[in-house]
Amino acid sequence: MARRFPPFSAVRAFEAAARHLSFKEAAEELCLSPSAISHQIRSLETYLDTALFERSGNRLALTLTGRAYAGKLTGLLDAFDETTRAVQEADRRPFRVLCTPGFAARWLVPRLDRLSFADRVRLRVSTGAPSTDFACNDADLVIQWSDDPTPGVRTEVLMESSRYPVISPKLQRQADVRSPEDLLRVKLMHDEVQDAWAEWFANAGVAPPQLPRGPVFPNCELATTAAERGQGVSLAYDAIVRDTLAEGRLVRLFYAVTMPIVIYSVAFPEARAGDPMIREFRDWIFGEAAAREAGTPPLYAAR
Repeated sequence: MARRFPPFSAVRAFEAAARHLSFKEAAEELCLSPSAISHQIRSLETYLDTALFERSGNRLALTLTGRAYAGKLTGLLDAFDETTRAVQEADRRPFRVLCTPGFAARWLVPRLDRLSFADRVRLRVSTGAPSTDFACNDADLVIQWSDDPTPGVRTEVLMESSRYPVISPKLQRQADVRSPEDLLRVKLMHDEVQDAWAEWFANAGVAPPQLPRGPVFPNCELATTAAERGQGVSLAYDAIVRDTLAEGRLVRLFYAVTMPIVIYSVAFPEARAGDPMIREFRDWIFGEAAAREAGTPPLYAAR
């Protein structure tokens, strides 16, 4: 069925007059004369074949039909205005991404120049778990740890990863680590959350050991950074440290790994799923993750 629309200039005039309950104020808003507003409204009433205002001297009031029509029009025109502004600003507005410092430094930033609108990305890092409360976090998209659901937010798993020990090349030479048991005499980096050394040792065939004492970090990224600086051995996530291994700043130890878990997911408001920039960023980052996963896994380097 073909759509039936009244003249748009008449609709704008009526909506403004209904909000102000004044032809004069509507005229000032739309840069028209009061008589032009009156003429537009009469043409709309003729089109609709119904009265929208009750006029009594200088008093102006909406009819019941006029009140109902105005209530719907204001929301529609606001949405129309917002959509139009979004299109006009699409090539100028920044795209705000909230994520953890570790993900930004080790994974996202090294790849960001391959995104078509990388110059408009505004990265914000979170000191804790990134919030998916989009009413408060001032972000367009969040790369969150794990995949905890949030009402009204679309959450899609980006990465699953196992873990294995990593060590700096210098410390590897000094510590002479040849077997998983040798790790029990070096300093191990521990995580406050999801520390998995006991699981790794079990998977490496080592009976439940008395783990050596070592510093405890609030997250795996700080533990891995400490290992990179030669302070001990960290249990790192494969998906995050592959580039660091390829650059030679860390060395993987042994074949044994922990069971893979979800480590990062992409989250954005369900209501904005059709936003072109969100769609493009989402497709780009999933493409990058898939391409990295298809690469050759790093070989372990224990002697």
